[in-house]
Amino acid sequence: MKTIINIKADREVKDGAMRTAEQIGLPLSTVINAFLKKFISDQSITFTAPSKPSSNLKRILKAAEKDLRNGKNLSPLFTNMEKMDRYLANL
Repeated sequence: MKTIINIKADREVKDGAMRTAEQIGLPLSTVINAFLKKFISDQSITFTAPSKPSSNLKRILKAAEKDLRNGKNLSPLFTNMEKMDRYLANL
């Protein structure tokens, strides 16, 4: 017997989930049912990091790559701890 579950979700989350389910050829209800069955079976939830970096992380990485190309904001290579300690103490 089927039943209805009412949940609150952010509009962007619902829209994104519906688009993704459609892209792989499944109704969103099938995706949600599969998730709930796995949740019951495993009695746990696994969260993973997104496969794409956020726009903020992209901005930070782009700035770091630019600094690397221009030789800016780089520390020297240290051959021993004392040299590293002196370098850090003088920052």
